[in-house]
Amino acid sequence: MKDIILDYANGFVSDEEILRLEPQLKTVHRILYEGKDQNVGWLNYPNEYDRKEFEMIKESAEKVRSNSEAFIVIGIGGSYLGSRAVVESISHSFYDNMVVKKNNIEIYFVGNNISGTYLKELMDVLEGKDISINVISKSGTTLEPAIAFRIFKEYMERKYGRKNSKERIYITTDKEKGVLSQIAEEEGYNRFTIPNDIGGRYSVFTPVGIFPIAVAGIDIDKLMEGAQSGVMEYSSDIIKENISYIYGAIRNILYRKGKEIEILVSYEPRLFYLQEWWKQLFGESEGKDGRGIYPSSLSLTTDLHSMGQLVQDGRRNMFETVLNVISPREDIVIRKDEKDLDNLNFLAGKSMDFVNKKAFEGTLKAHVDGGVPNLIINMPKIDEYFLGKLMYFFQKSCAVSGYLLGVNPFDQPGVEKYKKNMFELLRK
Repeated sequence: MKDIILDYANGFVSDEEILRLEPQLKTVHRILYEGKDQNVGWLNYPNEYDRKEFEMIKESAEKVRSNSEAFIVIGIGGSYLGSRAVVESISHSFYDNMVVKKNNIEIYFVGNNISGTYLKELMDVLEGKDISINVISKSGTTLEPAIAFRIFKEYMERKYGRKNSKERIYITTDKEKGVLSQIAEEEGYNRFTIPNDIGGRYSVFTPVGIFPIAVAGIDIDKLMEGAQSGVMEYSSDIIKENISYIYGAIRNILYRKGKEIEILVSYEPRLFYLQEWWKQLFGESEGKDGRGIYPSSLSLTTDLHSMGQLVQDGRRNMFETVLNVISPREDIVIRKDEKDLDNLNFLAGKSMDFVNKKAFEGTLKAHVDGGVPNLIINMPKIDEYFLGKLMYFFQKSCAVSGYLLGVNPFDQPGVEKYKKNMFELLRK
């Protein structure tokens, strides 16, 4: 397999049902490409990104890797989930434990909660280490990262002095507006730009995601190549040729049939944060006006021993989308044991990936037989190229699905309500 393929043979949706949505899909296509919404800069960004800034990001990443043992990414929501998804998916599963052996830099994510315990214990881990930080926020007023930045700014100035700390602080924010932009200007911090026409959850290919990913030593050129392939392949308005539109259409057809919950399933633990990124992308884009498919996720086979019963025999209000990785990065062959006390010699000579795939096939059959629609996204392997293409696929599908649902997939009015209540309680 050389490409990402969508298999909906077990999706309980026919080609005829999908084609009936073709007029609506063509309308959505026109809305996107005519730029009627001001937040669609992500559509062609992988082809149109600022090459000069991209090279500056590479240079800054090398500087951080040369003078720092740890890198702190301060952001929440789309300001950290995209980069964390890529770092966790591509890096060694025990990345931070491989620092000495692989000459890596430790990556830590903060500003995504308001736990003093979490932050204080991170300070304990950082004791005696050289660090750099990257603060990511379009406005600079989001409470969680703003608090974390205030604390780390003081920490850096105390550790390195105000002048020297400036060389270790990187700001990713709006080009001209916002509190963080003003701080970066006044303090003379290194800075990168968040495009005005790209929202946080669609920003993984901008400096928001690319800089931390580059610091982690991941090939950002290949990541962008994958996204570029997605731009080209998923731009057709011929629906049967565009799997991102087919996926968006199937989600809506199933929603109209009462399937209100979508579970993104993976059999690879390294994809956990990709699933978290996906949940924010679809949840924040579609959950409004009393509508929305609830995005959930399961890591199998682990969660079969906790949530499997619910999926198999619970309410029939859900469907699954399985991320199936064809070729694993590493594998282990199960060897024959002479005593066979555990009765596992029937697996001798087989790989763990082989067993994992049979678990997937068995679970798929059980859930489909139990009335749960299953979509399969087959991915050749987990590398920068295919991950970039997959994430662009999801972004495009999400925009299409949101419009078919009858909502604006690029705003988040509900998020502001909790902030208003919180600030009132804090007596701001």
